[in-house]
Amino acid sequence: MNEKLKEQIKESLTTVLPITGIVLLLSIFLLPLDLGVLALFLTGACFLIVGMGFFQLGAEMSMTPLGQGVGGYAMKSKNISITIIICFIVGMIITIAEPDLQVLAEQVPAIPNNVLVWTVAVGVGIFLVIAVLRILLKISLLKILMILYPLLFIISFFAPADFTSVAFDSGGVTTGPMTVPFIMALGVGFSASRSDKGSDNDSFGLISLCSVGPIIMVLFLGIFYQPDAAVVSETDISTLSTMQDVMRQFVVQIPTYTKEVAIIIIPVFLVFVIFQAVTRTYKKLQCIRMLVGFLYTLIGTTLFLTGVNVGFAPVGSLLGRDLAESGFRYVLIPVGMIIGYYIVRAEPAVQILNRQVEEITNGTISQKAMNLCLSLGVACAVGLSMLRILTGMDIYWIIIPGYLTAFILANFVPQIFVGIAFDSGGVASGPMTSTFLLPMAIGACTGAGGTIMTDAFGVIALVALAPIIAILIMGTLYAHKVKQGFHDTEPENEDDLEIIDMDEI
Repeated sequence: MNEKLKEQIKESLTTVLPITGIVLLLSIFLLPLDLGVLALFLTGACFLIVGMGFFQLGAEMSMTPLGQGVGGYAMKSKNISITIIICFIVGMIITIAEPDLQVLAEQVPAIPNNVLVWTVAVGVGIFLVIAVLRILLKISLLKILMILYPLLFIISFFAPADFTSVAFDSGGVTTGPMTVPFIMALGVGFSASRSDKGSDNDSFGLISLCSVGPIIMVLFLGIFYQPDAAVVSETDISTLSTMQDVMRQFVVQIPTYTKEVAIIIIPVFLVFVIFQAVTRTYKKLQCIRMLVGFLYTLIGTTLFLTGVNVGFAPVGSLLGRDLAESGFRYVLIPVGMIIGYYIVRAEPAVQILNRQVEEITNGTISQKAMNLCLSLGVACAVGLSMLRILTGMDIYWIIIPGYLTAFILANFVPQIFVGIAFDSGGVASGPMTSTFLLPMAIGACTGAGGTIMTDAFGVIALVALAPIIAILIMGTLYAHKVKQGFHDTEPENEDDLEIIDMDEI
């Protein structure tokens, strides 16, 4: 086996095992699960582990260099019109290829899937252009966000109440395993071509802006369609007597997901073919490596989605429903927090972001520190989501104070933390969130007798919010640590702040 692939699979194993252990403990002490259901879950975990290994290696070999190449070429062309056209088209294509978006679209039958997907894709395309122009024009990310979010909340007040949570969730699912590596690399390509002191800071922020676009566009869509509450069907797990029955569940679904993932990857592959034909950016060996990367991405994404949708999602829904219907329903809150703490570590896009952050900051912000902050933030988010389900709390009571807190904190941290924080919110809400936590929330809402559209939806939005605050708190502690370390000696520029190991904080 390829040593790099073996390393990625081993890394995936360490991230998925805690979640698997939590479900096993719950099945022993709180909610006994049938052996067939438990076998389904464990088999799904195996698919998930291997799939994540292939996907992460494939994204590293194909999506990252492609994003950097496109960003570098558009920057060097020095033609704003070409840059705008490339970014808009690529943003739309990558979004349409995002599997998380398809998962969310299936949950909103009031609006046709294609309409919702294309609406979100247009939003990403427009805001990717805005994000790139921000880098080129050296505009502060914080200033743009402080204009966009108040505008977003004003628009949301005119949208149907049953649709608001779905709109906010759409911003989270947009930045998943397919879009994050490409958009992150695109930002690095543009900022590196600029070659000035603030370029590293501006390499972040694309994901955060690309998360705002879908929310605004979907809110407008909700106003136009005036959708009714979506009817979400309950998960039905077939009776499974033998391991052969369990494996059949996965084997039958593999061709379906292979076809879906192939359709998803083909537009991205065509971007690579056209880009290479026009620019001749990559040498022969690099092209071969990228082709192998696309193959690994296809295999990994197929195994990942099969494992999550066949094994994880049904058990998540069943777990949430049974806990809500039991006499100890408030156990949902601590259980949700524990699952949220570990589930973010299983997100492929999170690990990609963490590695890129560590590289760009020269190890100042380590993967370990990023993982800890994101895990704590998501744990709080899932706990609040379960509280909302049990009490019927309006999502505005959380997201408005949450973003207000984030913008206050953003004024007291080094500039690079602003982009990292708002980007982390987008990548934390990936396929594990949409295919395990969302079904769990829907199951819990069903068991608690709540309204699915207003109470269950919104979990992705909160998962996207909490890491922002967590990273900004880390940035505040970092700035304080720097001041203590230097005492009366002030650094000449922001780059001098990058000398303290975040693991010491």
